[in-house]
Amino acid sequence: MGTIRENVGELLASLPAGVELMAVVKTRTAEEVIEAIESGIRIIGGNYVQETAALLESVGRRVPCHLIGHLQKNKVKKAVDLFDSIETVDSSELAREIDRRCSQSGKTMPVLIEINSGREPNKSGVMPETVEALVRAVADLHHVRITGLMTMGPFFGEPEDSRPYFSETKRIFDLLSAAELPNIEMSVLSMGMSHSYRIAIEEGANLVRIGTRIFGERK
Repeated sequence: MGTIRENVGELLASLPAGVELMAVVKTRTAEEVIEAIESGIRIIGGNYVQETAALLESVGRRVPCHLIGHLQKNKVKKAVDLFDSIETVDSSELAREIDRRCSQSGKTMPVLIEINSGREPNKSGVMPETVEALVRAVADLHHVRITGLMTMGPFFGEPEDSRPYFSETKRIFDLLSAAELPNIEMSVLSMGMSHSYRIAIEEGANLVRIGTRIFGERK
């Protein structure tokens, strides 16, 4: 591993046109995040509302910040104030609470529907066969704008093992795009992390979420 600046430079140089790089800032220091931004990072992703709020107090709002961790309904008010996009919507109840809180602040929140592509019981996300029903159920909300899909895929194993999960998510993404549902814009497909982002890009991801390959292993 090189320096943060070297790592960001190598990643940005290697990504195909149209693929955006997000730096995952979970457990990282303000100094590390600032260095990543100054090296060319244009989006950061936080897993937890409180942790990200504390980080942004030091870093400032230099680039858009996405929520990429599970969001509890009792944290929605804070999340709506803090984040520029929420990538982990997996129920109509959560979407409607985001809509309600956004309406109070006059904000419209871009969101991604999170798919549990691996059908793992310990992970959040909506099952693949119920994605379209969820999208249709929340398409009429005025302060939430669905802009695409997100999936995690398995954390461990060989990168190639992730391919079926990414492929399934892209299949659903294409189906929803072709359906041309009102108020729905299928433009973001957020898939792939440090060990699997190359496979994710091959399967159609246009936003990859990278932590370790930028900052090194968590201490």
